[in-house]
Amino acid sequence: MEVRGEVYLPLGPFAEFNAARAAAGLPTFANPRNAAAGSLRQTDPRVTAERPLAIWCYGLGATEGLEITTQEELLAWLREAGFPVNPDISVEPDIAAVAAACTRWEERRARLEFDIDGAVVKVDRLDVQAAVGSVGRAPRWAVAYKFAPTTATTRLLDIPVNVGRTGALIPYAVMDPVVVGGVTVRQATLHNQEDIARKDLRIGDRVIVQRAGDVIPQVVAPLTQDRDGSEREFVMPDHCPACGTPVVQPEGEVRMFCPNRACPAQIVQSIEHFVSRSAMDIEGLGEKTVARLYEVGLVRDFADIYDLAGHRDDLLALEGFKDTSVNNLLAAIDASRARPWARVLNALGIRHVGDITAQAVADVVPSLDELLAASEDELAEAEGVGPVVAGSVLDFLSSEANRATLERLRAAGLQMRQEGPSRPVGEGPLAGLSVVITGTLDGWSRDDARAAVVAAGGKATDSVSKKTSFVVAGPGAGSKLAKAESLGVPVIDAAAFGEVLTGAAPPPTAGG
Repeated sequence: MEVRGEVYLPLGPFAEFNAARAAAGLPTFANPRNAAAGSLRQTDPRVTAERPLAIWCYGLGATEGLEITTQEELLAWLREAGFPVNPDISVEPDIAAVAAACTRWEERRARLEFDIDGAVVKVDRLDVQAAVGSVGRAPRWAVAYKFAPTTATTRLLDIPVNVGRTGALIPYAVMDPVVVGGVTVRQATLHNQEDIARKDLRIGDRVIVQRAGDVIPQVVAPLTQDRDGSEREFVMPDHCPACGTPVVQPEGEVRMFCPNRACPAQIVQSIEHFVSRSAMDIEGLGEKTVARLYEVGLVRDFADIYDLAGHRDDLLALEGFKDTSVNNLLAAIDASRARPWARVLNALGIRHVGDITAQAVADVVPSLDELLAASEDELAEAEGVGPVVAGSVLDFLSSEANRATLERLRAAGLQMRQEGPSRPVGEGPLAGLSVVITGTLDGWSRDDARAAVVAAGGKATDSVSKKTSFVVAGPGAGSKLAKAESLGVPVIDAAAFGEVLTGAAPPPTAGG
């Protein structure tokens, strides 16, 4: 049999473990969740064995010769067989009792010897579990009841502005450090100037901070009753903070942009995107390494990455680089040459083209040569691609510098042709539907939400059109939400999205 469970670090042993690390001059962990995850990722099992980990077992994978009919029987069998099983698991007679049990758990949360962010409700009968099945990795027979995220208050010290890879100016909050859900938070995204104005945030405010899904820091609201008149309203800069170029605000867009494609902040951010996990997935080229390589002139665009093998001595001369790390980096760069054409398209960082749209474009223009020769109408044949996205692709290709970079990538041996058929349409509650994800979703990363759409049989697209079945929107949704409302496209939040994915609610319909 295969026994499944969740490893955790009890709070008492975690505090002792951190104290011992601090006494030894070692860095401490921010919270038990990170410590447990990091312990399991150790390449040396002896390191893992030294850490005070615990486990709750809750299920079985593959089994032979075991006849069990309910989840309750399964847990009893695991307990009798000597596996650690949480003693507080209960079977409830109806949904009202289930809701009451979840409420009790939320009230007990602070008194437990381990951190939790919710309770899991499961169908007891295993034959019913098998009958209702799963959507991707999400079982229809289980649902997570998430507790209200932990909040704290602190001072908003400043609102600086970053420049993204597409030139978007993105404000963020700098705050007095505050512990939220076991993690010290100093910064949080503020999405755009419209989000700041909607929340009426001012520099100097005392603010409420939460971690969405107990993960992503968010500034929820200001404590306006605490204002003393010294607070300052935020004003978006009219020049790029990185290169000084006057900013622009495209018609219908919430965000402002730096139009200078040679802006150093954009270049560094675009290289970081190029090497990211959803793009070329080059391990060893993190944010600080990319910035350092740009600073010393070794990497000034994507294609320079594939010339690094010829600069081994220059790499070894940099602080933190040794033979092993350089060998690993060059091997990761070499391995990235095998990434499929759609991943290359995504890696280019074309505005409005994420991983889903990149795959859709690759399906209609399955090679670099066909992309270079494509018209707006041909690009618009791709699922989720309209005039705005097609125009963005053509604008990228109109640059001689970008075309030269593409040819250098081709010469470096990257995959510039899609082999085999495009992805088949799946089955599930979203079969045949086109879904757009926008804003910050509580408990979901953007990539995970899109993957869930695909796993449920739908298509996750990047732009809203009349063909869009519905939009899932969270805080900071901006122009996509506005367009959905103008077109009459249904809009739901993260909670409703979860219900649709599990089959607990039907997909929304226009006017429904």
